[in-house]
Amino acid sequence: MERQVPNAGPSRPSKRFAVVSWVFVAAWAGFIFFMSSNTSTGLNTGLGIFSSIYQAMQAVQAQLLGPGVDVLSSIAHFCEYTVFGALLANALRCHMPLRRACLIAIACASLYGVSDEIHQLFVPERMCDPVDWMVDTVGATLGSGIAYAVLRKRAAGSARPQ
Repeated sequence: MERQVPNAGPSRPSKRFAVVSWVFVAAWAGFIFFMSSNTSTGLNTGLGIFSSIYQAMQAVQAQLLGPGVDVLSSIAHFCEYTVFGALLANALRCHMPLRRACLIAIACASLYGVSDEIHQLFVPERMCDPVDWMVDTVGATLGSGIAYAVLRKRAAGSARPQ
């Protein structure tokens, strides 16, 4: 639900929408932190449905790429941060123009990626990897770009006279 004031320019999302958007951002940041807190050993056995998905993905990876090749970590980082970039852009647009919100979303997600890599220094069997941070940033850029395209198209569609 959006409120519109005549002749006030583009409408801003409601306060409730903004709060819910930020709750999703916080929940997803927590999910990223949770996943970074687990080792491959933990992912294999101790996380219920996450472990089942991880084992299935490892089996597919071994079939396609052979044993000893690990692209799952990079794919996981990319996907996590694609969602994070989109969620951040959506929440930030409640407070500023969409273009600026998307650029700030990329910067914030990238900084969170740095903190994620530092966090992994303190997790047994994990390491700080600058390549993961770059993958995080590329994923956040894609997510923010998708949010920009979708939200801009939706705004243009709602601006047309009925």
